[in-house]
Amino acid sequence: MKDHNEELKNKMSEGENEETLTNRQGHPVKDNQNLRTVGNRGPATLENYNFIEKISHFDREEIPERIVHARGAGAFGYFETYGTVGDEPVEKYTRAKVFSGKGKQTPLLVRFSTVAGSRHSPETARDPRGFAVKMYTEDGNWDLVGNNLKIFFIRDAMKFPDMIHAFKNDPVSNVPDPERMFDFVARSPEATHMITFLFSPWGIPATYRHMQGSGVNTYKWVNDKGEAVLVKYHWEPKQGIRNLTQAEADEIQAKNVGHATEDLYDSIENGDYPEWELFVQIMSDDEHAELDFDPLDDTKLWPMDKFPFLPVGKMVLNRNPENYHAEIEQAAFGTGVLVDGMDFSDDKMLIGRTFSYSDTQRYRIGANYLKLPVNAPRKRVATNQYGGAMDVPRGENAKNPHINYEPSVLGGFKEADRPDTPDHEPEYQGKLTKAPIDRTNNYGQAGETYRSFEDWEREELINNLGDALSACDPRIQEEMVHHFTQADEDYGRRVRENIDMKVKEMNEMKDSDNAEPKLYGKPAASKVAQAASAKGHGAERY
Repeated sequence: MKDHNEELKNKMSEGENEETLTNRQGHPVKDNQNLRTVGNRGPATLENYNFIEKISHFDREEIPERIVHARGAGAFGYFETYGTVGDEPVEKYTRAKVFSGKGKQTPLLVRFSTVAGSRHSPETARDPRGFAVKMYTEDGNWDLVGNNLKIFFIRDAMKFPDMIHAFKNDPVSNVPDPERMFDFVARSPEATHMITFLFSPWGIPATYRHMQGSGVNTYKWVNDKGEAVLVKYHWEPKQGIRNLTQAEADEIQAKNVGHATEDLYDSIENGDYPEWELFVQIMSDDEHAELDFDPLDDTKLWPMDKFPFLPVGKMVLNRNPENYHAEIEQAAFGTGVLVDGMDFSDDKMLIGRTFSYSDTQRYRIGANYLKLPVNAPRKRVATNQYGGAMDVPRGENAKNPHINYEPSVLGGFKEADRPDTPDHEPEYQGKLTKAPIDRTNNYGQAGETYRSFEDWEREELINNLGDALSACDPRIQEEMVHHFTQADEDYGRRVRENIDMKVKEMNEMKDSDNAEPKLYGKPAASKVAQAASAKGHGAERY
């Protein structure tokens, strides 16, 4: 039987080699870069088996800590709407009630976080910051889940689990290693723009109070006529924006690994309530051939001169949690939690995140996570979805507790009456395909961002990249320098020179050692590398 199984295994593996990637069913994966979509711009389809298997397994890799955004802090407050979008009535663009009526206040919860580190990682990490807002609106919860930086590393959710794996510690040694991150990024040129921001001072916000927020992904607003526009959300701190250089972050980390949580808590306790103004950018829902990028690409910024920031309201945080675990650690957010007047665009990262976030909460907290007070909407809930661990009786929300299904003539819940406002119904025509978008333009905005930095910001960026890349395989160095050069010739040249300088310094250190000790079968790190690691310099903590 053993020989027969070996023969069958060998026969089924013909045409493959040991490096061929398969899914957990043993099927060869022919495309690990792209979701299956209607045309190369989307939307994605639910039968994306490889993606669903990949992302749902990824959501269950850790217990009970979040896979991403594990380290975080939060507070409560309110959103106050201006009732307008710039100079125009908000109703022109969206029927979402949360934005209607000047001065109306909606209670909310915000959770700030780092992304790649563990629950007890330092808050001085060179890492994007999560910026997740849950509004308890009159139409139910609305979650706006984003980051401090306005773009992302990748544009297709198929690549997300691999990206996070590469950014986290080595799975064998559990040691952080910047080479892993750059190994992934070197083969993902669309990440060049995000890397440029991340290794500049913008990669380490000074505190949660002094950082921007962004929805990152592209959503839609829908008005009473069912007409839709594309929209991006931006939170701008009224306290001003502050970031840290690597040296400043090292100094803080030596004394306090939770400085941002402490700063947020103390400021609210002292009555110094932080505020952010919410802006939106609006664009017609089409391909915009006049742009040199696809507007649904979340590695890109929408140019402000063409699509200006329009103020719609402000957020004030005025209450700290009474119990961190109950109100912040158990807080659950999802990009699919929208209210009437909002809709999804065909942004491939948004579609993938929408499944992953809620699936993660069902696994991490449990099937009934929405019954916890911090996650429950502030309005009546009437559903036939019940059961599972930690469930409670349906109580007064059950019109007829014997009828737990719909439709029914015996008195169960019924569908809502269709309002006069029509649904937004976009039309699609295209082949189901797995393909990248047409207008990738991976380097244009990265170069523009590099040139927009002040001299000291460019110097910090080059030095941080040199520190991290000098410890990487030369092949990775060459690919990264190629990407930076494509973005801007000066950018690539300066990174190359900085890497060469630091590699030379490390080699001189090694040569000066009388005897190189061995550590776990490998040469021990040079004194330069040891010092950098001890300080958390560059990307070692990422």
